[in-house]
Amino acid sequence: MPERDPWRSLDAQPNVRAMIAGLEARGATPAQVRLRARFLRFVPVRRGERVLEIGCGTGVVLRDLAPLVGPRGAVVGVDASRTILATARRLCKDRGPITLRHADATRVPFAAGGFDTTLAITVILHVADPLAAVREMARVTRPGGRVGLQDQDFGMLGVTHPDRELTDNILGGVARHLYEEPHSGRRLPGLLREAGLERVRVLTDFFQDTTLEPWTKTFLERRAESAVRFDLVDAPTAQKWLDGFTALVAAGSFVFTMTYFGAVGVKPRAAAR
Repeated sequence: MPERDPWRSLDAQPNVRAMIAGLEARGATPAQVRLRARFLRFVPVRRGERVLEIGCGTGVVLRDLAPLVGPRGAVVGVDASRTILATARRLCKDRGPITLRHADATRVPFAAGGFDTTLAITVILHVADPLAAVREMARVTRPGGRVGLQDQDFGMLGVTHPDRELTDNILGGVARHLYEEPHSGRRLPGLLREAGLERVRVLTDFFQDTTLEPWTKTFLERRAESAVRFDLVDAPTAQKWLDGFTALVAAGSFVFTMTYFGAVGVKPRAAAR
């Protein structure tokens, strides 16, 4: 049976190039730039550190990390998609001390304790075994080092629309069909604790758009397409739903928000073997 979540089998998707472009479009929005910066300060990432990012995608976060660790630090990204890594290699070239490797989140090719900080940003939502991935992150983090997770939570997504019931049906229904746990963000602190991390801290943040930026428009269009594919609505209804945003944007009344949870834990210095 094919995966419901296309990000779990990215290389097999017919629209893989569009999906990759979408990551870059999202990453470039000013709200996302600020959101990532706040989370990396919260972790925090320090100069001279060795940092690993699981599920690095096109390298949006890697390019943020490189100037934070400086020339004496090291940034390593792993991803399960060879296609997306090819894009990341191109975009990260000459952007600092960045190394890329092909690997699954639950089996990374690194020795125990080799990193000061290990991160997974907007990844846990898409992982089949989240706890195994977080335990692997903890394994490769040094005692006293930090493991940081950040994820969106589709149970806390808000958008203005004249038809609230239809909006709930499309957004909520598609999330339930796509993801095993659409409320991913709120479970992150529990995952860290279950993986043996201590001193867990939580940061709640928001992506906000009031102008229907290109990434938001694409997100809503893909949700409409998925709603048709999952037989939640028919095609005319999906198009009518999308058309409902036009007047809101023209009137300056459009609001789209998505809640992000960040959680950071510390690996015990006397960690059990």
